[in-house]
Formats: sequence, structure tokens, C-alpha cells
Amino acid sequence: MERIRIEKGTVQETLLIPLYARRLCSVRFASLYHDPAAAEVCDRLDYDFSELDKKSNSTAYEFGALEGAMRQLDMMWEINDYLKDHPKASIVCLGCGLDQDPRRCGGKENKIYNLDFPDTIEAREQLIGVDERETNIPGDINSLEWMDRIDASGGAIFYAAGVIHYFKKEDVKKLVLSMAGRFPGSRLVFDCVNERGFKMMMKLVLKTWDMNEASGYFRTNDPEKELSLWSERIKVSVRDYMLGYYDMKNPEVKGIHRFMAKIADKWMGMKIVNIQFEGTSL
Repeated sequence: MERIRIEKGTVQETLLIPLYARRLCSVRFASLYHDPAAAEVCDRLDYDFSELDKKSNSTAYEFGALEGAMRQLDMMWEINDYLKDHPKASIVCLGCGLDQDPRRCGGKENKIYNLDFPDTIEAREQLIGVDERETNIPGDINSLEWMDRIDASGGAIFYAAGVIHYFKKEDVKKLVLSMAGRFPGSRLVFDCVNERGFKMMMKLVLKTWDMNEASGYFRTNDPEKELSLWSERIKVSVRDYMLGYYDMKNPEVKGIHRFMAKIADKWMGMKIVNIQFEGTSL
């Protein structure tokens, strides 16, 4: 099989970072997290992973990779939980990148929609192709035009992993209220942090992406209380991000990792937000 060459500084390269982290977790934390697709894609790439390999031996990098893995496990838990009562529901990945987890959920009766910017969708199709259940939608989540493409006749589970942090708070509210009107009976799941967690996260982000400021971006110290005030048509529940779904008591997970997970959930306020849109699916 011909290997796909990835050039430095391209969109494809930015998408490899979380992909590499998933492959790493599948090796280091195999009894907790398993993502064979990540390894398969990495093996098909003509790319020098040596710098990432060097970083991967540090406790901090391992924990960062574990954070990403736990988030994906949380999202898949939510998807599968929704599908129990909505077996023909659509699965919608907002800000999909190279996320292939929906392919591991449900069956042929569940349509999958992947939404991201056009250059990301183009890179995604080059690197991992298009599954028979999938529809890729190039566009901006905040434009809301993508909603016209979603078949929610059997219900829909929407999720955004590592995305909402980079939205203005007013855009998050607009998104939630628009979805409440368009997709009654559906569910939206995303991760968030509190003010402390946001400041820590943004120190790295501002440096990495050469941004000058991050005022107005979404964070909340009490997501259940704050978001519930937005509308009577939504029901909000919250669980811890790192330890809210899985206890991480696995042989490969070090004590320091579990300690850091507790700090992340409590001190940084890392949470998974579940918004149920009240009403009956159209």
C-alpha cells in the first residue's frame, strides 16, 4: 500500500497530534482504551514521528494523551447510551478532525455526519476515507447552515470533543438554542472547563497558535446551573471528565495519573456536559 506523505506545517500534520495520542494510549493503557484505527492510519503515513516519540515518555505527555482518550471514551459512552432508546438515531460529530469513534457505535441503521472546516474535511477524506454510513459536511459549526443536512427523524446525538472551548460564549448559547428548536428529543454532549482550567489551557493555546487574547471564550464554573438558565426546553446534566464514567483503576494507569485526573476534574473543573433537548423528535 502506498504511504501518504505528510508535510510539516500542513492541516494534515495538525490532525496527527490527537491521532498519535490515541495510538499511544492504545499501547500504554490497552486495558482501558483501544483504538485500532489510530494505529492503522499512523502506519500508512510517511511522517517522522520521532519528536512525538521522544515526548511520549514524559508523565505529562502521557497524561495529556490519556485526557484525550478518556474524553473519547466518555463521548462513546454518551452515544451508546442515547442509542439504547433511539436505535435509529443519527450520530453527529461537530469538529470531527480524524475522529472515527462513531464508526464503532451503532450499526448500519445509524447515519453518521462529520462536520468541520473544508480543509479539514479534505484532509480527513484523504487520510481515512469515507465510511458507507458517513456524510461529511464542510463548513463552520457556528454558521448553523449545516443543520439543514441532518436527518434527525429517528433522533440525533450530537457531540463536540475539545471544540467548545474555542467558541465565544454567545455563540455557544446561539448554537444550543438553535438546536433546541430544530432537534427536539436529541442530545448534545461536549466538554468544558472552569475559569482556572481555561487559564491553564489557554496559556499553551495562545503560545501555540500565536493568539494575543482569549477573552469571551467559553468556560463556566457551574455548567449545570448556568446553561439551565438559557431555556426551559433544555435539561442539563454534568459528569466529571476524567473519572465520571470510568474509575481508571487499571494496571497500566499509574498512581500519578489518577491523582492528576482528580486534580483535573475538581480543580480545573473538567466536565462533560449533557444537554437533552426536550420534546419529541420530528
